[in-house]
Amino acid sequence: MSYSSDAILMGRRDSVTAPYIMPSVGYYNRSGFYADASLSYLVKDENRVDMGVLSAGYRFDANGIYGGIAATKYFFNEESYNVQSQTSGNVMALLGYEFNFLELSVMGSAYFSEDGDTDFFAGVILDNTLSLIENKLIFNPSFRLNASSQYFYQEYYQTSRLGNRKRKNVMQQVPVGTIELEEASNFNILSVELSLPVSYYHNQFIFYFKPHLAFPEGESKIITQDAVYEETLDDIFYFSVGIGYWLIP
Repeated sequence: MSYSSDAILMGRRDSVTAPYIMPSVGYYNRSGFYADASLSYLVKDENRVDMGVLSAGYRFDANGIYGGIAATKYFFNEESYNVQSQTSGNVMALLGYEFNFLELSVMGSAYFSEDGDTDFFAGVILDNTLSLIENKLIFNPSFRLNASSQYFYQEYYQTSRLGNRKRKNVMQQVPVGTIELEEASNFNILSVELSLPVSYYHNQFIFYFKPHLAFPEGESKIITQDAVYEETLDDIFYFSVGIGYWLIP
């Protein structure tokens, strides 16, 4: 069970925060295969189940090399204003190496949208693991550089941002087909992120706190039938906190 303060993707978010309570359950086999499922309950004003997630994959770690592959399916409430709400699923691969003082990994993924467009994401991650109290208290500071195309963001603007969200008291609507992001198909750096996850293990319980600081890059021009908007992207602090319990056969 966890709580997330907002929904962020590549340094992008809605102007209205989306705090979630997220129950989840997962199965993790010693061979590396796993599957999990979660629900995201929106606790701000609307109080509804906003998103469901199903995922499965495989992880490995041997001789300092680690990685994995995964596939994920998303189910969004039709009223969702999550910046990711027009994606239907993704496939992801990660490969990393453990050096003496840090870990370096690269990841790539493809996000599929409801309208048929596909975004290709790539990331470079530098992190380190610090253990205290007989490996019960774990710190995992990390740096991440993210790059992608922005079809997901264009479709989010078409459905949510410029007065098109399906909610009460909406602004005058903008025809969906008239909204475009300049260079949505281009592959650009979208965010730089810092995080400092802290975990504490006690018997079969795990308690964790994950603060993040995202620095968005590549502000977009939003082109409508009547005007061109220059968006302003602010730095974002967000976090998640949670508790988990491992059933070990």
